[in-house]
Formats: sequence, C-alpha cells, structure tokens
Amino acid sequence: MVRTPLTPEERERGERLGRLLRDARGGRSMAEIAAGAGISAETLRKIETGRAPTPAFFTIAALARTLGLSMDDLVTRCGPAAVAPTTVVA
Repeated sequence: MVRTPLTPEERERGERLGRLLRDARGGRSMAEIAAGAGISAETLRKIETGRAPTPAFFTIAALARTLGLSMDDLVTRCGPAAVAPTTVVA
C-alpha cells in the first residue's frame, strides 16, 4: 500500500495534536495513558511526536476520554484552519 504524502498543513496539525496530548498527559506515564485508551505506548509515542500525524478517529476519541479532553476542544485547537464564511448574494 502506498500512502499519499502528507501536506505541510497535515504535518503541522499532527504536531499540534501531539503537543496538546503531551501537555494533557502531564506527569502521567505514556504506559498509563495508552493502557487507559486501549492502545500501545509506542502508538501514543508516535502520535505525541508527530510521527503518526493522522491517527484514527477512535484512537483520538479514546485518548481524549482518558485524558479528560473534549472532542470539541481537540477540533478547535487541532482541526483544519477555519474557512471564512461566504456570503450568498441573491
């Protein structure tokens, strides 16, 4: 399987996500958070370091639950840049 290269925006979004998760983890170990989310510590390490910048939705949802983060906050802080609303002229 050949993966499509990530865009610079996707890489930056993955780095923002990693920083947010690392900050939310605080002093708790990777192993503790990974176990709570049902993923491996290596997967968490890859997400936190930006080496896995596009993790699966359910992986992020499980991490958010374990870390006490809301999905709304994750989207606001890590989602694609907001697009300016367009005006429809009738």
